[in-house]
Amino acid sequence: MRGAASMRLVIGPWRVIAALVCVLLPAWGLTGQAHAATAVTYFVSPTGSDSNAGTSAAEPFRTLTKAQTAVRAIDKSTSGPVTVTLAGGVYRLTKTLTFTAADSGGGSAGTVWWKAASGQSPVVSGGVRVSGWTKGSGGIWSAAAPTGLDTRQLYVNGKRAQRATGALPVSVTQTATGYTTAPGDPMAGWRNPSAIEFVYRGGLGAWTEPRCPVASVTGTAITMAQPCWNNSTQRVMRTDDSGRTVNLVGRKSITEAPTAVENAYELLDKTGEFYLDKSQHRFYYMPRSGEDLTTADVEAPSLGTLVASSGKASDEPTHIGFQGIQFSYAAYTTSNTGTGFSEIQATYQITGTSGYATQGLCDFVSGGTCPYGNWTKMPAAVRFTYDKNIHFDHDYFVHLGAAGLDLGDGSQGGTVTACVFTDVSGNGLDLGGVDLPQPSSSAQHTSGIIVKDSHFYDIAAEYHGGVAIDAGYIETSTITHNQIDHVPYTAISIGWGGWPDKVKLPAQPNYSNHNTISYNLIYDHMSLLGDGGAVYTNGITGTSMATGEHVTGNVVHDQLNTSGGHVLYTDNGATYVSILGNAVWNINVSPWGSKHTNYTLNDGTYDPTDIEGDYWPAGPSDYDQKGVVIRNNHDITDPDQIPSTVIAAGGIESAYTSILGWQPA
Repeated sequence: MRGAASMRLVIGPWRVIAALVCVLLPAWGLTGQAHAATAVTYFVSPTGSDSNAGTSAAEPFRTLTKAQTAVRAIDKSTSGPVTVTLAGGVYRLTKTLTFTAADSGGGSAGTVWWKAASGQSPVVSGGVRVSGWTKGSGGIWSAAAPTGLDTRQLYVNGKRAQRATGALPVSVTQTATGYTTAPGDPMAGWRNPSAIEFVYRGGLGAWTEPRCPVASVTGTAITMAQPCWNNSTQRVMRTDDSGRTVNLVGRKSITEAPTAVENAYELLDKTGEFYLDKSQHRFYYMPRSGEDLTTADVEAPSLGTLVASSGKASDEPTHIGFQGIQFSYAAYTTSNTGTGFSEIQATYQITGTSGYATQGLCDFVSGGTCPYGNWTKMPAAVRFTYDKNIHFDHDYFVHLGAAGLDLGDGSQGGTVTACVFTDVSGNGLDLGGVDLPQPSSSAQHTSGIIVKDSHFYDIAAEYHGGVAIDAGYIETSTITHNQIDHVPYTAISIGWGGWPDKVKLPAQPNYSNHNTISYNLIYDHMSLLGDGGAVYTNGITGTSMATGEHVTGNVVHDQLNTSGGHVLYTDNGATYVSILGNAVWNINVSPWGSKHTNYTLNDGTYDPTDIEGDYWPAGPSDYDQKGVVIRNNHDITDPDQIPSTVIAAGGIESAYTSILGWQPA
């Protein structure tokens, strides 16, 4: 009896609990269903309508702005995953699609993804289509351009046309305002002389290709546009304590005749060239073989920035992703104005009426603007600043008039994975900036960026001093397993502000640290300009060898420029750089260079550098003193002498190699 009673005492309470569960479960289930994290998907198609609900592929929205409005209305703190699915086709933008905090994911929504529908190729475009072509004399066709359109590019069936170009048709003598010519200069009779542009390959240093517009041609006088001309011919010099005169921003000035002339109707004489007559609002073009302009898709860039963040730290977008989207036909026309393109390096340029005398020179000159080295950055078609966890996955940046993608100041935790950058006028990808070497808050740091398994080729198609990947001041970021090929100048450039060591002064202090450039495959770079390399570093990279830059396991071949430079290049002020286990062959410059006196510490040492375990031809001799360590490297004469595992580790990983066969939509 006592056992049975004990059993009842034990089981009894559990029966009560079970009964309560049976009573409460249906109510809990209803509550749970009411607050369950439900996935939300919106659909967009160029053939849709913004009056549709947008909640099915059968009734999609038409515009990206309508989809953005719908996404902003979602309570993403309680919703499930949010996706905007883009059908194939062209989404033409007339104003920038701007992302703010209202577009953010996070919480149960996770990353808000804007992605291509399966198997489809959406194109976000800043271009306008040019049609109505008629054939004129001499094989030249023409078509009306939209009134007010200014552009430097034209694309025929997805192929970039060349602005009408040729050699200067007359000898010139440089003057304070431009040039004088011999009597009978044919340019005096050319149409629209103020549209003509002079190009100077190597004009402000072997690594540059500045461009200045012509203001007027009158008789034998060619007057150049301002402020480009002064900014390119009057750059301020500085004298160090040895009496040596040094220009802290590169060569002092343009001192020679242009190496080419562009954008003159009279030079339109080759197939694939075009000319835009803005006074007539008319394009002129000489078709290539096989091009039928009555049916061709001819695109002219019109909108400058396609997608951007608000640029406000107080309104930062977070947890947003883009997948499978092509960004194309963005314009950049500042070079057409009097500003021109007075290049410093990697498409940074001097601007403003007194730029040559003050911009970025800080306390080196009276009235200099700070911080040191803060020159003007070329914009990108897609650009984010003050953002967190912005992701690009299998996206495509092609047919663009300036840079491709910019993750600038305050970009944190972003990723660029399996993306393609090609046919971009300037830099492919920009990371960080050069305006905040010592930010006042951590929110201004560019940090935690990962760029991996992406393909960069035919970059800097117009501004040949551009680079595939350009990083200014950044931290804890990784550039790994990318393929970079067929670029006219440097493949990867990182760092800034080292040049004061030219006058025996410390490099610009900055927050850069813990950055890694690893396992990239780089070849056929430095094809036009000089004094660059596969990986070029300038300025302080950390506070110790542990926290400084690591250049590891990269595979580089076919750097065959004849205008100087090095393959793995530590330039002015490059401090705490480790160059470890890289493979280099078929080069005609030195594989590494070079050690510099460390004016940052100013203690008689060199900028700390560690070079070990590399495979390369005619590498530097072993050396271990004054902060530079060179040891255990392998001199090779043939790539077969490099372990196959080292070569195989460079470049895009097998899971992503399909992007190597990607073709633009």
